[in-house]
Amino acid sequence: MTTQIQAPVRGKVTFRGVLRSEAIRMFSLKSTGILLAIAVVLYVAIAVIGTWGVGSLMQSMGDVSQMEGMSSMAQPGFASETIGSGLVFSQLILGVLGVLLFSGEFTTGSAVSTFLASPQRLRVMSAKIVLIVVLTGLTQLVSSLLAFVAAKPIAENYDLVLDFGGESFQSVLWYGTLAVIMAALIGLALGVLLRNSAGGITILAGVFFVLPIITAILGSLVDWSKNISAFLPDQLGMSLATPLSVPTELELWQQLAGVAGWIVIPLVLGAVLLAKRDIK
Repeated sequence: MTTQIQAPVRGKVTFRGVLRSEAIRMFSLKSTGILLAIAVVLYVAIAVIGTWGVGSLMQSMGDVSQMEGMSSMAQPGFASETIGSGLVFSQLILGVLGVLLFSGEFTTGSAVSTFLASPQRLRVMSAKIVLIVVLTGLTQLVSSLLAFVAAKPIAENYDLVLDFGGESFQSVLWYGTLAVIMAALIGLALGVLLRNSAGGITILAGVFFVLPIITAILGSLVDWSKNISAFLPDQLGMSLATPLSVPTELELWQQLAGVAGWIVIPLVLGAVLLAKRDIK
């Protein structure tokens, strides 16, 4: 009697399968839920405090339209822009999530098993990009909507105009989401490039907090520094989402081109190095 040995069945690795695997891996980490919760709560809290602060100030000072440096507060859309006050913090928190999504693979050593299961490295990176875009985009949209609902009664108490369908809030809602996605993808690229969580988070914080301070100081000394600061990621995001509060001389297409540059260039560099470097 002849015994037949069957060859092992080899499953086909698909992009959908890799995406599902990455989603399971991501949501199994406690840090994911913690960072998402902090991003939502902090954003809503800052929006509520900001709306209360603006309302109290305008009530105590009366007509601010003629006051130097405060004329923008009298414009109808200013209260709506206050909802986006915490945007920079959301960029940092969800940017950190982007860093951890890839750097964690190399920190724990699980990158070896990941790329053995799916040898096409760029497919894994593409799955992570899709996952982080969807997750951070939805998180920011939810944060903005909750912030609007929470700040609406406060705004009405101080007779502030907070219009959901108005251009100002729609800018906060959609351009704010774009700004957060940009930060998350920059973080993801840093995770690929550095393969180190602490290093990636440090550079991310430097880009969004330290670099703007340096350029602001230089701006008081040399004029060309102002041109550079306009293209920094935090400035691009805030000027798109809150143009009354953070005015810019750039046209819309220039701002969007700047956002695209901050997304595409780091990701392309990360993809090239991911394809060439040893995984270990």
